[in-house]
Amino acid sequence: MGRKRKGRAVSGWLVVDKPAGITSTSVVNKVRWAFGAQKAGHAGTLDPAATGVLAVALGEATKTVPYITDALKCYRFMVRLGQSTTTDDAEGAVIAESSDRPDDGQIAAALARFRGDILQVPPQFSAVKVDGERAYDIARAGEEMDLAARPLFVESLILLSRPDADHVELEMVCGKGGYVRSIARDLGAALGCHGHVQWLRRTWSGPFTAEDGISVEEIDRLAKTEELDAHLKPLEMGLADLPQLQATPEGAARLKNGNPGMVLTGAEYGEEAWASYQGRAVAVGVYKGGELHPSRVFVE
Repeated sequence: MGRKRKGRAVSGWLVVDKPAGITSTSVVNKVRWAFGAQKAGHAGTLDPAATGVLAVALGEATKTVPYITDALKCYRFMVRLGQSTTTDDAEGAVIAESSDRPDDGQIAAALARFRGDILQVPPQFSAVKVDGERAYDIARAGEEMDLAARPLFVESLILLSRPDADHVELEMVCGKGGYVRSIARDLGAALGCHGHVQWLRRTWSGPFTAEDGISVEEIDRLAKTEELDAHLKPLEMGLADLPQLQATPEGAARLKNGNPGMVLTGAEYGEEAWASYQGRAVAVGVYKGGELHPSRVFVE
């Protein structure tokens, strides 16, 4: 018999407005402690220096994390022109400088090449694995790596403001796996003037927005109280991008046991969808001819 998990069987999403200077893992640990939850995870790491939406899943909501990780996300960030750094952000040492400064027209033209389906090389200081080691650990040891380019879908990338000749404020909406620091680095290279991220904020991630986020200070203040529970959003929000199907009573019972179950509404044959019964998510799976074949089942 398996050992029972310690903590509350609480499920749902907590949207945290992460401050600068703390890791995403530290935020998840704090949220889990504050709720006394059995398990927790997050959908999409933010660098310690970055701020904004960090969606933390608790309990059964952790089964929906992949769908938020895959969802579009929006970032606002300031690029410092004229300097390259070791980390591609303001945390690193300056390794190259230029006195050249492009005009707004040149910047707008350069941004076009970073939209759509692009290939992006991660920063040297990133969490990608190289021969089983994290790239940032290798970089901290003073070694340079040839990191492979990775595909990224950029839905939009626009110029918001130009406070002065040295700074450009941008907004990007992109898919899974995007590195804003790489965009700043590569934009600086394309303009021939170098560049790095000065600050970065994630304003929304899938259905979650920074306006709905709770601060770390508020989590500390409300820890272990029903007031904090009131900030939880339903796990179903993590399934917002999938078709919703209504299960029959018999279908819901079968789905809860991990078996294919009948649904009243349909989707495209072979499409991934989720089934609900009496307003609650029962399972995620593949729709086939009137039934949902479950891959993930939610336990009440």
